Amino acid sequence: MEFPPHLGSMPMHAITEIHGEPGLLERFRLEVQQFDDAARTRLTAALDLAADLHRDDRRVREPYLNHLLRVAIRLMHHYQVRDVDVIVAGLLHDAVEDHPAELADGDPGADPTGAALAALAARFGPRVATLVAAVTNPVYDPERDRNAQYREHLAVSLEREPWARVIKVSDFTDNGVGVIHTVGPKVISSARKYRPLVPLFRDLIGRPDTPLSLAVKRHIFGQLDLAEERFSAILDQPAPN
Repeated sequence: MEFPPHLGSMPMHAITEIHGEPGLLERFRLEVQQFDDAARTRLTAALDLAADLHRDDRRVREPYLNHLLRVAIRLMHHYQVRDVDVIVAGLLHDAVEDHPAELADGDPGADPTGAALAALAARFGPRVATLVAAVTNPVYDPERDRNAQYREHLAVSLEREPWARVIKVSDFTDNGVGVIHTVGPKVISSARKYRPLVPLFRDLIGRPDTPLSLAVKRHIFGQLDLAEERFSAILDQPAPN
């Protein structure tokens, strides 16, 4: 497939719409060229594992891998992350939550999440497993509001792990700013789920221990503003007469 020479500067959702998964894979390849051979090997291995685990998963109208690629590309390009562990964790941030048995080679035992995290640690190191654990949802209490529990979990887990904040805000940006690319009832449900997270991320990203430059933090604040505008357009429509 032929790609334009400006692929490296195209917005990621534009790449998705025009070139699909092959375009995002090529953009990922362009981004990882800045790393050394050892780092590229680890990043490629993480991508291969993510592609295998999520091979049958869909995200509305697209392969789920597209979402993971955009999260990782955003980390490298927009957030200027050069920490390979963080990018690997970005690619695999949903692996434990969505495919614990596969990750643990079909033998999760009594603790599927723990077995999956142990397998991830064995393959990519304990720090990657720690970062993925911080962004992996726990088992929720069915008697309580699921979205409220999600917010509570993030507030606690991201308090402890500054680099996990960076991964999660890239994930949030893809889901929140990208809400306009969602279709059907999921548009409203996603806006309701993600809107209350805007002030949480604004606080967490603004903290001195969040390991991003001021320019990157300003970029993220702009994305949070844009997400709020889109949530408002979806949720704050006047009631019909």
